[in-house]
Amino acid sequence: MPDRQDERGLDGPEEYAATGGEIGVRPDVNLLETFLDDVQKGHLRVPKFQRPFVWRPDQMLDLFDSIERGYPIGSMLLWDTPAGLESLGHVGGLRIPDATPGKSITYILDGHQRLSTLYACLYRPDADLMDDPAAWIWRVYRVLGEGDSRANRYVHWRKPGPPPANYLPVRSVLRTLDFLAYARSLAKNMANSPHYDELIEEGEQVAQRIKSYKVSVVTLLGGSLKQAVEVFSRVNSKGQSMSPDQMVSALTYKGQGEESLANSIAAILERIAGEGFGEINSTTGFRAVLAVAGEEEVTGAHWDVLARRVEGKVSQAVQDMDVALSSAVGFLRHRVGVPLARLIPYNNQLMLLTLFFHLCPHPSNEQIDVLIRWFWITSWAGQFASVNSTTSRQSIQDMRAFATGEKNLSHFEGGQGMFDFSDQRARPYPDRFDLRSARVRAYLLWELREFPVRYTSKGRPYEAIDAIRNLDTAAFRRVSNKVGLVNGSNPANRVILETSSGVTARSYLLDARTSSSDGGSDLGISDEAFARLADGDDEAFIGLRAAELARRERIFIESMGAVVPPVSMGNAEIDTE
Repeated sequence: MPDRQDERGLDGPEEYAATGGEIGVRPDVNLLETFLDDVQKGHLRVPKFQRPFVWRPDQMLDLFDSIERGYPIGSMLLWDTPAGLESLGHVGGLRIPDATPGKSITYILDGHQRLSTLYACLYRPDADLMDDPAAWIWRVYRVLGEGDSRANRYVHWRKPGPPPANYLPVRSVLRTLDFLAYARSLAKNMANSPHYDELIEEGEQVAQRIKSYKVSVVTLLGGSLKQAVEVFSRVNSKGQSMSPDQMVSALTYKGQGEESLANSIAAILERIAGEGFGEINSTTGFRAVLAVAGEEEVTGAHWDVLARRVEGKVSQAVQDMDVALSSAVGFLRHRVGVPLARLIPYNNQLMLLTLFFHLCPHPSNEQIDVLIRWFWITSWAGQFASVNSTTSRQSIQDMRAFATGEKNLSHFEGGQGMFDFSDQRARPYPDRFDLRSARVRAYLLWELREFPVRYTSKGRPYEAIDAIRNLDTAAFRRVSNKVGLVNGSNPANRVILETSSGVTARSYLLDARTSSSDGGSDLGISDEAFARLADGDDEAFIGLRAAELARRERIFIESMGAVVPPVSMGNAEIDTE
């Protein structure tokens, strides 16, 4: 196929024209500046069904670092169509012009996070950054004069006041006048410095690399939204295809002021996170909506078929899911003792509990007791470690039958279903600390329950969950950091410390040994284990504490009527989603 040269002087193959109502394809290579200029003019827009901006700060910095080095950042997938999709009036918080009525508009399908990062950081006026304290996320700088070219030299600036003089704001690299203003400021702050010329030359090189960077763009021409989403679903961006919730959200989006499915789910999950439960996976929210809408295939359906089935039911299902999810979270927090979404062993457990409370908003005490047992036993046994479409469908059917009263616990006995507890053997105490293991999360939930009272080294009580909420994995501090310990990775070598404790875990344990008069904060450490720790025999300390923790947890497992493991300690499988 012959190549063509466009008006920008860039070569590319001829487009594949649309025929017979099919969708066409046009591959291009555009200068980054030209690509972003289309956003500024309102020609390239973000459809409202797209997921909100969710990139982490480190992902934004990695993007700029890749561009400067000339690394590929993945193709952008666009859709040029006369269809009047509702689109966002802002990109990265920056206002863009309205679309021109009656003209074909180009929408971004894959690349929203990259587009928002680049446009908002490179095009944002300096005054906007100063007026909004929350705008630090768009305040990206290239540190000039750093010797190590292997490291990422892009940073955010969150502190009040201006950054160091050698911090080149990326918003100045596309505009000559802004770059000259930075150069004058640098000269003023580095008067008579022999390094000024070197820094300016480095800054010019950075600006040139960003301005000359070429973006790979694939534009879909014409066709229907269904066809566009089908193409999108087959395109990989950084190894991740379009997520199911995005596909169904796009295919069920009607516009006319209505929120998309993805945005509605995001709003619900943000509310729950703001209430202290933490972040729930968006896929879990999406599957909960499907289950509430009456679907049984929530893990691997043909999404266009699914979208047709749920069309017209999405709005009500989202409202119902909102209510039921709140009840499910309340049950976990207050009846089971799960303080954070981060500690739920399996996401499917939350989805199934949401379905239960949708179908049975006012359960009996007997049903509550069964659900508590179900949560613990499925967590210990790894019930959802390898969920496929068949097992997922069966678990939804089982939960629906239990919630509606069609079946009670006795009906499941011997049937190998989700509520056949005799068929689920608890896995042993984990020998390795890894939060990606559901068995480790179940152990941590038990530990928080077993030792509810925690004290600082000065005898003041504190909430262990606050440390986990603030520090995540870093809240679980190692008692011993000795190299070569056979059992150094065991959970018994970890202890939750107060966020601002300022002491080592070893010192904390030795100093706070007798802080609690009722023994509530003994943390499973016997007198002999304390003696071994004080003597520096860390391996013996960990072994003794692990044996005690495993013994106590086993008592709790037996109290739930679960089948206990044949051995006291075993491998911690990485089996969470």
